[in-house]
Amino acid sequence: MKTIRRLIHREVIAAVGFVTLGFLALFFFFDLVDELRWVGRYPAGAYGLPHALLFVTLALPSHLYELLPITVLIGTIFVMARLAQSSEFTIMRTSGLGPWRALHTLLAVGGFFVLLTFAVGDYLAPMSDRAAQLVKARYQGRLTTGATGAWLKERQGDHSFAVNVRAIGPDGGMLGVRIFEFDGQGRLASRTQADSAQFGKDGAWHLAQVQNSTFHTEKANSPARVEKIVLPEWNWPTQISADMVAAAVLKPDRMATIDLFQYVRHLEANGQAAQRYEIEFWRKVFYPLSCLVMVVLALPFAYLHFRAGGITGYMFGGVMAGISFFLLNNVFGFVGNLQNWSPWITAAAPGLIYSLLSLAAFGWLVLRR
Repeated sequence: MKTIRRLIHREVIAAVGFVTLGFLALFFFFDLVDELRWVGRYPAGAYGLPHALLFVTLALPSHLYELLPITVLIGTIFVMARLAQSSEFTIMRTSGLGPWRALHTLLAVGGFFVLLTFAVGDYLAPMSDRAAQLVKARYQGRLTTGATGAWLKERQGDHSFAVNVRAIGPDGGMLGVRIFEFDGQGRLASRTQADSAQFGKDGAWHLAQVQNSTFHTEKANSPARVEKIVLPEWNWPTQISADMVAAAVLKPDRMATIDLFQYVRHLEANGQAAQRYEIEFWRKVFYPLSCLVMVVLALPFAYLHFRAGGITGYMFGGVMAGISFFLLNNVFGFVGNLQNWSPWITAAAPGLIYSLLSLAAFGWLVLRR
C-alpha cells in the first residue's frame, strides 16, 4: 500500500507542477504584453524592457497563490482519469485500495498543497509584490491610488488623527503627507504637511520639509490664533506601520495574514469600516484549505469508465469547475461586502459549497455505484 501511495503522490505532484507551469507561462505572457505599454514612456527611457521583465517576474508568486487550488484540481483530475482509463486504478482497487483509503491518500497530498499555498500567500507573494511595486515606483516615479491618495486614521489618547498619504515614492517612502489632529471635542488642533516621509525603526515617521499649523482656540485671557512653523525635519510618533500604508495605497490581498489581522484591529480601534479587510483576512485563512476540496472533487473521476478519447471532455469539465470556484470566491467577496454579510461566512461559503458537491459526488459515484 505504501508503494501505491507513493505512486499516486508522485503522479499528482508532477501533474500539478506541469499544469501550474503552463498557467504561469500564460500569465507571464499576458502580463508582459500589458506591461510593454509603459516601456519607453518615461524620461530618458528609465523604464525599459529589463525592468518590465523584472516586474512581471516578481508578480508570478501572486499568480501562483491564486492558481494553486485550480491547478491542484486539474492535475489531480488528469491523474485520476488517466489511471481509470488505463485500468491501473482498477488494479489498485483489487490490491486493497478502497474508497476511504483512496480519499485518505489524496487528502495527504492535498495537505502538502495546503502548506505550499499558505507559504506562498503569506511569505513569498507579499515580499515579491512589494518588491515589484518598488521597482515600478523607482522607474516610473511613484505609486498612488488616485488624485487623493490613501487616508488612514489613528487615535492617541483623547486626540484623533486623520492621515493622508498621496503616494509611495521610488525609495519606498511616502510622498505628500498630511496629518490633521483633532482634540477631544472634535475641533481641528493642528495641521501638518510634509513633502516626504520615511518609516523609522522606532515606529515614528520621519517627516521632511514640514509645515505645521497649530490652532489655538479662544480662551479667557487670549484670543484664537494660528501658529505656523516650518521645519526641515520632524518625527511623528505613530502606530501606523509600512504594511498599513501599503494596504491602503495598494491591495490588501497582498498582505500576510498576521499583518492583515493587525490592520483590521487598527481600523476597528479607530472607528473605521473594516468589513472589506475582514473578508480578505478570512479569505486568506480559508483559501489554502480549498486545495483539500479540490482533491476530494477529483477523486470520483477515478471511478468513471472512459471510452477512447473521453478523458478530454472530463478534463474540460475539471477546468470549468476550477474557474467557477475562482469566480464564486470573488463574487462572494464583493456581494458580502455590499450586503454586510458576516466576514467568515462570506469567505468560507465557496469552499463549503464545493465541499458538499465533492462529498455528494464521492458518495454517489464511489460508495453507491
